[in-house]
Amino acid sequence: MSEELITNIYNAFDPFQPLEPDDPVYVDCHQVRGDENIFRELGKKIIRSKQPTCQLYTGHRGVGKSTELKRLKKHLEEKGFFVVYFAADQEDIDSEDAQYTDILLACTRHILEELKNLASPKPLQEWLKGRWKSLEDLALTEVSLKAVSLETTISQFAKLTATLKAVPSTRETIRKQVDIHSISLIDALNEFITEAKTKIKDSKLAVIADNLDRIVPVTRADGRSNHDEIFLDRCGQLRALQCHVIYTVPISLVYSNRATQVRDNYGDCQVLPMIMVRNTDDSVYEPGLKTLKELIGKRVGQFAPNASLDTEIFDTSETIERLCLASGGHVREVMQLMQTALDWTDDLPITNNAVQRAITKARNNYRNAVDAEDWQKLAEVSVSKNIPNDLDYRNLLFNRCLLEYRQVDETGEIKRWHDAHPLIKEIDEFREALDTMKKRKSA
Repeated sequence: MSEELITNIYNAFDPFQPLEPDDPVYVDCHQVRGDENIFRELGKKIIRSKQPTCQLYTGHRGVGKSTELKRLKKHLEEKGFFVVYFAADQEDIDSEDAQYTDILLACTRHILEELKNLASPKPLQEWLKGRWKSLEDLALTEVSLKAVSLETTISQFAKLTATLKAVPSTRETIRKQVDIHSISLIDALNEFITEAKTKIKDSKLAVIADNLDRIVPVTRADGRSNHDEIFLDRCGQLRALQCHVIYTVPISLVYSNRATQVRDNYGDCQVLPMIMVRNTDDSVYEPGLKTLKELIGKRVGQFAPNASLDTEIFDTSETIERLCLASGGHVREVMQLMQTALDWTDDLPITNNAVQRAITKARNNYRNAVDAEDWQKLAEVSVSKNIPNDLDYRNLLFNRCLLEYRQVDETGEIKRWHDAHPLIKEIDEFREALDTMKKRKSA
């Protein structure tokens, strides 16, 4: 088969490009994700509530949250909502160093841009005028106070978020200036939102702030983290917008000892789990494996609709199954394994050797992500299928060394369980830790 076909297939597995709603290659995975349904778990509350709601959504990075949130956006729009969706890490925040003020400015910027034709920007313009001297001192504006147009207002908020993201040297100074006046900024933003809602039928407005789950955890000297400071200490401000809001949050926060505080402040946080490819006894979960094959097949099928996945795209059915099981049901992992395997493919089918090279490369990356003292922890979770409430385990969860799955039994009860990433289970250090633990228990 031609190099052009391989190139097209390679690009069909871009690991960092979420699918748009109604994309023909989308695969409904809810049955192998413990009956997860974003329309019910987030959408119903927004549609039915007469008051603004604030909800949290989480899951491992790359598991498919952005794709599901974009589907929810379309679903809400079909119900008559005006939806403002933005991926915060693309232009607004540095996930390695983010604080609440960064999120507030990002929300302000995108709400202003999306609703600019529905309401007067005057409240936000007045807020900017009040900060003008500070902005001039920071060399963030050279615009005259008399020339504060709508376009100027939008550009200044865009410049603020861009500078926060790209210029660490002025980041703290901007934050301090904004933080002092954050309540007045929220008031101005809400005044703008309230007027815009009068132009929207039934005042149906929702904001989705995506990719905040990528904010890297930083533990302070007092044992609290930046996640605590953003989502708990500032929950009042995050909840203050006069519209429905969804924030994505780091999965490690949901399983911290602050979990009850999270629930008290926001209600139940919805978690998008992995596609289940193995049962808790480590046997293959065939429905999940079939779903991953369908996911691969649909992307390949755009360019080779009549090709057999088992014999023409891959050399054997065992080869594609090896790739799927190695991913642990993590969608981005599937994409990355596919692209790396194709790096070692000059002519289809993709061979077992090419898949093994991809697995080896990914496995080495996970080995580097695990500290020496963590192998024992990973082994313990692989046996117990539970995560203790401990910072080290939460960090392993954040780094995808530990994965979450969800099942629904015949009574409708939801069971969540965890396991070490399948790639980690093939590493010698993990196997040694597992053997040590078993010997200790049998002694």
